[in-house]
Amino acid sequence: MIPVSAGVPAEIAVQAVPDDERLWVPQAPDVWFRPLMLNTVTGQWCNLLKVTRAGIVSRHRHPSAVFGYVIKGKWQYDEHDWVADAGSFVYEPPGEIHTLRVPEECTEMITFFNISGAMIYVDEAGNQTGYEDTFTKIQLCRDHYGANGLGADYVDQFIR
Repeated sequence: MIPVSAGVPAEIAVQAVPDDERLWVPQAPDVWFRPLMLNTVTGQWCNLLKVTRAGIVSRHRHPSAVFGYVIKGKWQYDEHDWVADAGSFVYEPPGEIHTLRVPEECTEMITFFNISGAMIYVDEAGNQTGYEDTFTKIQLCRDHYGANGLGADYVDQFIR
């Protein structure tokens, strides 16, 4: 057996959709994320996004490519004519502004996202209104897990 090189971080092998609802970190009303990997070296993060309401979730853009896989439900971008439903793979090119919307007939959507860099929130005119990155995600997790009994350091297992 070939030994693992020194300094290589441990693998992450966890149940993606958790049984414990406390693992879902609130992001906005009826919007949560479940961290799976938060890379502080490259700025990449992988998470599940769960939405339990119809309507606009966010208007945003990314400086790098984003990859998604819909696990449950469906969603769309107002700027495109496609709908991503369960089993769909989505590639988002860097720099494009899009408005994520969950349609009226969908009561729950869960999508896996692999994101590098930031998620930059913008208004209707394209002006930046906020952002998220690996570091803001880590802090949201620390605050949430610290308050719900899991402990602020619970998120450490996902940090690389």
